[in-house]
Amino acid sequence: MKKPVRNPREVAEIVAVQALGFLAGEPERLGRFLAESGIGPETLRSSAADPNFLASVLDFVLRDDETVKAFAAHSKLHPTNIMAARQVLGDRQWERDVP
Repeated sequence: MKKPVRNPREVAEIVAVQALGFLAGEPERLGRFLAESGIGPETLRSSAADPNFLASVLDFVLRDDETVKAFAAHSKLHPTNIMAARQVLGDRQWERDVP
């Protein structure tokens, strides 16, 4: 049985990891993200543990309306939920919820 998610930061990180998977599903899109972020494909997996990196993934997705719409359809999330996840990742006050 899966543990239920209760913490807004954990939910936001899950959304960002889903967005990273979405980007990885299209080589051209992933290539643009890697070029802009300055990381290489070999460090992609380890970077996914960094909340700042996850915020940058959502920044990349949110920057373009077509990308937001495509990710929203892919993840079955409303675009406002994607934006809310980005806000949580950028908000240091949520760290109080992490034990």
